[in-house]
Amino acid sequence: MPRFLCLMLAAVFYCSTSVAAPANDPRPLVQVGYYEFPPYSYTDSRGRPKGAILQLSQRLLEHAGYRAELRSYPSARLYNALQDGSVHVWPGAPGKVELRGHTLETHTKLGEIVLNLYFRRDTLIPRLPEDLKGRGVIMISGYTYWQPVNEMLNDPQLDIEQHRTGTHTAALEMLKHRRGDFLLDYQTPVEQARRRLGMVELPYVELLRIPLKLIVSNKTPGAEALRDALDRAYAELQATGEDLRLP
Repeated sequence: MPRFLCLMLAAVFYCSTSVAAPANDPRPLVQVGYYEFPPYSYTDSRGRPKGAILQLSQRLLEHAGYRAELRSYPSARLYNALQDGSVHVWPGAPGKVELRGHTLETHTKLGEIVLNLYFRRDTLIPRLPEDLKGRGVIMISGYTYWQPVNEMLNDPQLDIEQHRTGTHTAALEMLKHRRGDFLLDYQTPVEQARRRLGMVELPYVELLRIPLKLIVSNKTPGAEALRDALDRAYAELQATGEDLRLP
């Protein structure tokens, strides 16, 4: 029985997708939610939160006098948690329709992500949106996009076939093997996956440049004070010469 209990405890710690600050730490605890978006935010094979934007968020919170607990969520659950206040902060993209009226945003821009439409080298540069009519577009499961892109994808006159897959490498393989005509994905993770697969660079059309900020739930106790403290922390650390740039 003791051995069984030890194994069970080890499994629990291995599968955990959150990291908590020590319970005796007197600083206010901030619940930080994220979803799987490598290399910016992801959970490693041992269940630990990793990624540049999570490291930066934790650094800013610590400098501002807070402690952080990081936990991974599916995107829909993360948005619900920001709405009800069970998640206080999300390092992500402003302007999500689901969060309108439920959140505050830092004035500071942490970086930006670029959304591209990729295609094979034997495909002509598409004219958008007309050249998507009746074609197949590969996307990553769980990702949501912005209103103009969603309207294009769901336009019944375009009749776009939507193909979903779980990883960026799988998406690139699908495009390579003609299981879709185009790939809708973000530039940094695509480049990371492409290098891992040893693939040549792909042509693309840039669709959107999206800023990254810290999104604070309105239901967070002292939400405005927390937002302002994070802005100050960024400015103070930047003034000392600390490199806060995201890859």
